[in-house]
Amino acid sequence: MASRAAGGAPLSARAAAASPQPFPTPRRCSVPLLLLLLLGAARAGALEIQRRFPSPTPTNNFALDGAAGTVYLAAVNRLYQLSGANLSLEAEAALGPVSDSPLCYAPQLPHASCPHPRRLTDNYNKILQLDPGQDLVIVCGSIYQGFCQLRRRGNISAVAVRFPPAPPSAEPITVFPSMLNVAANHPNASTVGLVLPPAVGAGTSRLLVGATYTGYGSAFFPHNGSLEDHRFENTPEIAIRSLDVGGDLAKLFSFNLNPSDDNILKIKQGAKEQHKLSFVSAFVHPPDPPPGAQSYAYLALNSEARSGIKETQARSLLARICLPGGASSDFKKLTESYVQVGLQCAGGAGRGDLYSRLVSVFPSGERLFAVFERPQGSSAVRAAPAALCAFRFEDMRAAVRDARNACFVEPKSDVVEVLNNVVQGSGPDCERKLNIQLHPEHLDCGAPHLQHPLSILQPLEATPMFRALGLTSVAVASIDNYTAVFLGTVNGRLLKISLNENMQVVSRRVVTVAYGEPVHHVMQFDPADSGYLYLMTSHQIAKVKVAACDVHSTCGDCVGAADAYCGWCALESRCTLQQDCANSSQQHFWTSASEGPGRCPAMTVLPAEIDMHQEYPGMILQVSGSLPSLSTVEMACDYGNDIRTVARVPGPAFGHQIAYCNLLPRDQFPPFPPNQDHMTVEMSVRVNGRNIVKANFTIYDCSRIAQVYPHTACTSCLSAQWPCFWCTQQHSCVSNQSRCQASPNPTSPQDCPRTLPSPLAPVPTGGSQNILVPLANAAFFQGGALECSFGLEEVFEAVWVNESIVRCDQVVLHTTQKSQVFPLSLQLKGQPARFLDSPEPMKAVVYNCATGSPDCSQCLGREDLGHLCVWSDGCRLRGPLQPLPGTCPAPEIREIEPLSGPLDGGTLLTIRGRNLGRRLSDVAHGVWIGGMACEPLPDRYTVSEEIVCVTGPAPGLLSDVVTVNASKEGKSRDRFSYVLPLVHSLEPAMGPKAGGTRITIHGSDLHVGSELQVLMNDTDPCRELMRTDTSVACTVPEAALAAPVPVCVRFERGDCVHGNLTFWYTENPVITAISPHRSPVSGGRTITVAGEHFHMVQNVSMTVHHIGREPTLCKVLNSTLITCPSPGALSNASAPVDFFINGRAYADELAVAEELLDPEEAQQGSRFHLDYLPNPQFSTAKREKWIKHHPGEPLTLVIHKEQDSLGLQSHEYQVKIGQVSCDIQIVSDRVIHCSVNESLGEAEGQLPITIQVGNFNQTIATLQLGGSETAIIVSIVICSVLLLLSVVALFVFCTKSRRAERYWQKTLLQMEEMESQIREEIRKGFAELQTDMTDLTKELNRSQGIPFLEYKHFVTRTFFPKCSSLYEERYVLPSQTLNSQGISQVQETHPLLGEWKIPESCRPNMEEGISLFSSLLNNKHFLIVFVHALEQQKDFAVRDRCSLASLLTIALHGKLEYYTSIMKELLVDLIDASAAKNPKLMLRRTESVVEKMLTNWMSICMYSCLRETVGEPFFLLLCAIKQQINKGSIDAITGKARYTLNEEWLLRENIEAKPRNLNVSFQGCGMDSLSVRAMDTDTLTQVKEKILEAFCKNVPYSQWPRVEDVDLEWFASSTQSYILRDLDDTSVVEDGRKKLNTLAHYKIPEGASLAMSLIDKTTTTLGRVKDLDTEKYFHLVPPTDELTEPKKSHRQSHRKKVLPEIYLTRLLSTKGTLQKFLDDLFKAILSIHEDKPPLAVKYFFDFLEEQAEKRGISDPDTLHIWKTNSLPLRFWVNILKNPQFVFDIDKTDHIDACLSVIAQAFIDACSISDLQLGKDSPTNKLLYAKEIPEYRKIVQRYYKQIQDMTPLSEQEMNAHLAEESRVQRFGGALTSCRIGAGGLGLSASTGIRAGSTVGISGSCDLLLACKFVAHFPRAWGVGAGEHPLDGEETGLQGPGSHLHLQDLRGLVGELCRGELGGCVQAGFDGVWLSFDSWVLLLLPVLPPCRNTRMNSIPMWPRQRFINTPRGIGHRSWLH
Repeated sequence: MASRAAGGAPLSARAAAASPQPFPTPRRCSVPLLLLLLLGAARAGALEIQRRFPSPTPTNNFALDGAAGTVYLAAVNRLYQLSGANLSLEAEAALGPVSDSPLCYAPQLPHASCPHPRRLTDNYNKILQLDPGQDLVIVCGSIYQGFCQLRRRGNISAVAVRFPPAPPSAEPITVFPSMLNVAANHPNASTVGLVLPPAVGAGTSRLLVGATYTGYGSAFFPHNGSLEDHRFENTPEIAIRSLDVGGDLAKLFSFNLNPSDDNILKIKQGAKEQHKLSFVSAFVHPPDPPPGAQSYAYLALNSEARSGIKETQARSLLARICLPGGASSDFKKLTESYVQVGLQCAGGAGRGDLYSRLVSVFPSGERLFAVFERPQGSSAVRAAPAALCAFRFEDMRAAVRDARNACFVEPKSDVVEVLNNVVQGSGPDCERKLNIQLHPEHLDCGAPHLQHPLSILQPLEATPMFRALGLTSVAVASIDNYTAVFLGTVNGRLLKISLNENMQVVSRRVVTVAYGEPVHHVMQFDPADSGYLYLMTSHQIAKVKVAACDVHSTCGDCVGAADAYCGWCALESRCTLQQDCANSSQQHFWTSASEGPGRCPAMTVLPAEIDMHQEYPGMILQVSGSLPSLSTVEMACDYGNDIRTVARVPGPAFGHQIAYCNLLPRDQFPPFPPNQDHMTVEMSVRVNGRNIVKANFTIYDCSRIAQVYPHTACTSCLSAQWPCFWCTQQHSCVSNQSRCQASPNPTSPQDCPRTLPSPLAPVPTGGSQNILVPLANAAFFQGGALECSFGLEEVFEAVWVNESIVRCDQVVLHTTQKSQVFPLSLQLKGQPARFLDSPEPMKAVVYNCATGSPDCSQCLGREDLGHLCVWSDGCRLRGPLQPLPGTCPAPEIREIEPLSGPLDGGTLLTIRGRNLGRRLSDVAHGVWIGGMACEPLPDRYTVSEEIVCVTGPAPGLLSDVVTVNASKEGKSRDRFSYVLPLVHSLEPAMGPKAGGTRITIHGSDLHVGSELQVLMNDTDPCRELMRTDTSVACTVPEAALAAPVPVCVRFERGDCVHGNLTFWYTENPVITAISPHRSPVSGGRTITVAGEHFHMVQNVSMTVHHIGREPTLCKVLNSTLITCPSPGALSNASAPVDFFINGRAYADELAVAEELLDPEEAQQGSRFHLDYLPNPQFSTAKREKWIKHHPGEPLTLVIHKEQDSLGLQSHEYQVKIGQVSCDIQIVSDRVIHCSVNESLGEAEGQLPITIQVGNFNQTIATLQLGGSETAIIVSIVICSVLLLLSVVALFVFCTKSRRAERYWQKTLLQMEEMESQIREEIRKGFAELQTDMTDLTKELNRSQGIPFLEYKHFVTRTFFPKCSSLYEERYVLPSQTLNSQGISQVQETHPLLGEWKIPESCRPNMEEGISLFSSLLNNKHFLIVFVHALEQQKDFAVRDRCSLASLLTIALHGKLEYYTSIMKELLVDLIDASAAKNPKLMLRRTESVVEKMLTNWMSICMYSCLRETVGEPFFLLLCAIKQQINKGSIDAITGKARYTLNEEWLLRENIEAKPRNLNVSFQGCGMDSLSVRAMDTDTLTQVKEKILEAFCKNVPYSQWPRVEDVDLEWFASSTQSYILRDLDDTSVVEDGRKKLNTLAHYKIPEGASLAMSLIDKTTTTLGRVKDLDTEKYFHLVPPTDELTEPKKSHRQSHRKKVLPEIYLTRLLSTKGTLQKFLDDLFKAILSIHEDKPPLAVKYFFDFLEEQAEKRGISDPDTLHIWKTNSLPLRFWVNILKNPQFVFDIDKTDHIDACLSVIAQAFIDACSISDLQLGKDSPTNKLLYAKEIPEYRKIVQRYYKQIQDMTPLSEQEMNAHLAEESRVQRFGGALTSCRIGAGGLGLSASTGIRAGSTVGISGSCDLLLACKFVAHFPRAWGVGAGEHPLDGEETGLQGPGSHLHLQDLRGLVGELCRGELGGCVQAGFDGVWLSFDSWVLLLLPVLPPCRNTRMNSIPMWPRQRFINTPRGIGHRSWLH
């Protein structure tokens, strides 16, 4: 399925509504926290997140490559290639930001210009599609008008096809804007793309694109008044574009297809306002059609609501386009087959249940599942109501056919219409076509002669099958009879619902993917494994397992969960996905959820009940359910505890299988549970080591029944569920009746001997009685000895009255309780454990009158219970002769409660006292309050003690006593009052709707009555009531809506008290963030909680799950801030945090609403987390435990802190000495400084030093006050003189130690202050430099402002650095001439750049010789041997070798592939030589020709990288260094400066310099006047340099006027002016030296007016300042004179030695200021750019690795050294140290010194050896020691990226080198040469005029040739001996024969013996003489000059020479 950009309109509306900050998962207040957590865990178990990949920028799209197992993820400005298995990063590419404007054409368009400003623009991905057929990934973004790239499938970092092709192209193509404007160019405008499969045998794939219109008139068009619109003409809403990269690139992305004109659908300009299309998705259905079947491409889109028009809603549309297949194999025209129909998802409940806007679609089978939303009018609703609907594709097909019939056969205007709002429509309206017959393919796909495109007016309708808030995406899978639907939410959750065959929801599960991040509307299943689902949120992509079946442990739970994916794997006995179960495709191995729990494996054991005392041969197992045949597997019966027996199956079966199993041995029976006659044993069938099915059986023991039930032994035996029998004679229960003796035994429980129930009258304690006990079935026991048992030791004799009655004689029972019940049972005498059954035992009641009756009424009231008691000074047993009891005293009322009640009555009045009636009837109508009756409540009456009655209504206010009349009257002492309660006000009057607000109601008489209710909205009670006379406080309940509700105060459940109270429920508080997120484990750190609506919060508490200790109370600061001390924790871990606001657990409303999806399985959890870290640890500076201190002295403490990650601030520390706080002054990462200014007391003592952070306290030391002087005095008195001296010495030592310690502490404080000053200086300097550099960058023209040298100058300066510098110093710099503008004219700076001036007489012979030499150079064998031969000469110096290599490089520059092959062969020889010695030393120095050749080769290949990538950051670094140096004082004589990176150039004096802004006029460099900033310590030469720099900043340095060529004049007034010079008559003389004049010397004020003008060159001026004699002149600091040193004071000399080192901190200041620019430069050097990868570096590194592998060198350090020596140290270090090689700038000595430090840092970064740094290490190495490890990581990553690049073949590298040869032309007079078959030739485009004299810049002087031959006698045959190449052919092809080397030697010999005098020096002057004799390589083959006779040359060489082809023509071979 195609993906749409994340910024698209459908998602952006919801994403904008959803706050970007996440919100906490809700928590239901009514459910305990533990239960919620358990439920949450169960809920999450249904889905499982396997992997995540976070993106630092918002995500846009993703695509899956199932065949390769790769995931492609597109985010803003980034593109990632991930492994599908674990989402690990494989490759990435940066796509933005770029400089762009929506009003400009794409810069890829040739000759595109833009008058509008471009700004840095983020690139939002719009299309990410795979084209497997062409191995492409199509990537389209929002920049450059929706520009697309074709990247390489499998390596997303590489561009597969560059379009448009980079110029110059072999075949230039014409590019139109419509080919570049593919996607929408706005972040929030939607775009969908779909790669259409190619037709069978008909070309390649195509790209279907749907893009929202963003041109003029749309909401996306920039509101700047511009009418320039590139979108309407070039970007249709829907288009099919070409993707044929193998064909004509001129048609790529074009509409020029076959057919062409109708492959776009573009809405007319006037109709765009009414048809705002936003696209949701594009897909093909069916994806894999059978042969001959028709396939279609679908577009799901919305036609957005029109703004400003009422009652308009978005319309959801589904458009269809025919694809090749079916009846036709050709592509149909897009508009010809295009038809669209509406989609309507409504519940039938009217317009309010219409979900009008399409959000996401997913085709599955024959249905299209779609999520719709109902847009809300208010933006406050963060989640819109959404619904899931399903549509049938068959309905779509039928609707299309009916519509075409209704358009062409029988026109019906209400069914279909022609889209007349598109540009490409055919025909205005539907009309009947006469004599036409529509075939099925016409009905489906239209035809050219029919009107098109069409719109069906009647939408496809569907009813929502599921509703929820905030649904964003859908994915569907059909499994068996279930449909699994996955739904993403706006809150970052994934919901899975299972639908049955009727599309009804049967189960649901949910998991949180990324809380608060909306799920992208596109989700896809893993093509390789459908058990995984990929989805994307706003900042990550996740791989989710579709089901976590293993959470279900039983088959019933597994199948009953109705999860479409989960089923029971029978033989593995676990819940799995089907593919995870072995043999699941076979029947009965895997039970799906659709089969139901009834098909779960089950087993029945026969027999199910086993007698303990019976033998069983085995057990029969009946196995049912879905289970494969067990006849062929090895089985066992498992009883647990490793007890198993053999099981077997007689034969195969599937429905009900029978198995046999041996019973476990009797000695292994488990023990019976206590008080139980049976036990349940679980038995499992074990197959392949797993228990697959289990069942229970019972083992019983009848003999235990009598023990378990001794009082009903017989009844229980015969009632048992086991077959048990009762043996009467043995009084036992048996399972075998034959064991009973021949006596009548009962057969049913009714036949058992037993006692019958009979009531007994209560008996007083100690009273004797005879009890008759009736019996049944007791004939067997008649006459037997029985006893009456009443419990423990209460046994009495039993006498038989008859066969059915037994009498218990003289039973006397005692009790100390008010009443006690004794159960009666009969037992066999002498056998205490044997009883006659007593199913319903008789009960004897015994009472004690003296207990439990404290007053008369209670005593006499016991008569109702049968207790014969009488009141006589207490309650006593009534005797037989005593009279009946009389009356009791009058009631005594001790307390009434409450004392008041409302007039309406209803108060429950409680009366407590004594003698308040013997029974309720005594007081039923006897309670009164004055004349008002009070009705007693029967259920609340307590005899004699308490009456609770209900008061009646009173006519008015009343107060009277309470009267109780129970035959006598009693009155209360207190009075009861009828009052009228009133309410006045309520506070607070509002609170959050979550409830919990504590309100107070004010009024009067609110304490009255027995019951008070406060009702909110007349229904919901207010909880936790507390009331006083004037107020009622309670806690309000929660409410459903935010609205005002009435408050009712109700007494005694009566009417509401009138008060018109109203309470406003408002929106709940919202917590958005907490900080910090870390806390020490002790807690107590202040956590700031941010949010809104906190003004309604009364109390807040904070709690931490799992590891947290008790909650903490928080403090509300204002409506948006709360502070909470963090709770303590049990361990160091990260834990979720919850807040309780007003006693209610905080929950986000959106999460609560979403939780309603599944209230039974509420997933709980907190959005906020707190990381607990170990407590910080502190110590004193020296870790001492005792610190001595003298009272009265100031105290400063230095406390060391161990490194931690808490990030504590200074205010979070609290240091105390005793109870005195220590003021904290400085806090750093490791040190805390504090001081105590107040006195600590005069008394001696010890004070603890404690430091507190939150709840954590640590005592780090003890401060000891005083005491030492007393001890010294006592010691003096007691000890002898010797001891006295010792003590004094000790005292002095201690005093000095304390002073030293205080001095050390003070020094530490000074160092901290100094460090702080350095930081401030760095920050200030960096800010100033940033401002200056920003201004510089703004002024810098990227194409012209950076003064790059031309390529020819770069080459000459790099190849011949010494020669170029000497030439410039000798010839160029002294001879500069200035034009009228003050700009000097640049001359050629190298002899190679000039023409070869030779006499005409020498020209033909010279050219002929050069041609022959060119042929020799073209001979590879000759050249290699020649180089080796030269290198073997002892006096062939290193400089000569380098010059030879450079000349060869220039000579072969036009054929770099040939040059590369020569270099590689020479390198192989060098590697062989190095490998035999020490391979790590190879390429370390440039000591051979090939090493210099490698340097030159790298310079050529890396030049484009240097210019395009590294040049700008390098130039900015140089500017930054110069700016920083100029900000401080610079000594003009010594060159030392205040700000530098090099210690040797540091000005170690504190020279105060003040800036001066000067207004300078100068007629030069194109500007008249400027404001120039200088320092008052600057000399006049330095001021001139700054003025020239300001005026000529956009002019190359070589064109600047020299300082010596200008004068500076100061206009002090309108009449006075002065010429300012460094030295004049006013110069000051100090110590015999003249001090150079400065601005301060001339007292030039701020804003002074100066004029600079050119002077006559004939005027003699002072030479350069740096060349002045330091013995006579100085600037800032006089040179150190060692002779005068002894005359200085000790203090001065100490200052000279010590204080200058302090100024080394300025190095740090300068370094910190320049750090950003240096980092940018290193990153530019050590990074790979996708558009121009370093192919040469990759090629050469692979060459080194190949050579190392051939020689068995496996040490990675060796390879690292080789790579470092070949590229960074050989090329980059050279460039870093010599910026003049690249730029036309002035490299001063000071800049050179700073660059040396930077180059050294770069060298250290590339090294692999550890830096052994110490205090004696040079500062140049120490300066960047901290950054070196990070730089090394960058270097290693760079090498790794190079290694991971795709290897280059020789053909690819040769093509690249040929391209470099072509692109890097010298220009001007210097050109690259080409060695061809015709000799050494020149490019025709070098710019040399036709017919000019050209040649080598050298000499034809044959003296040099002879010197060369003399230098190499063996090489050239002059003298004896043979050369190794004798007889070898050079390989040069001539007209007649070959040229042998001996011919060449003979030719040279003749030349050297010829006449030499007339040869002309051909411009080869002194600079070339330094090249030594090797340069004669260029001369031995040269013909003789004008006066040398050709006839003197032997004929054979001359003939060979003359016959040599002449290919050089009239061009120089060396330029």
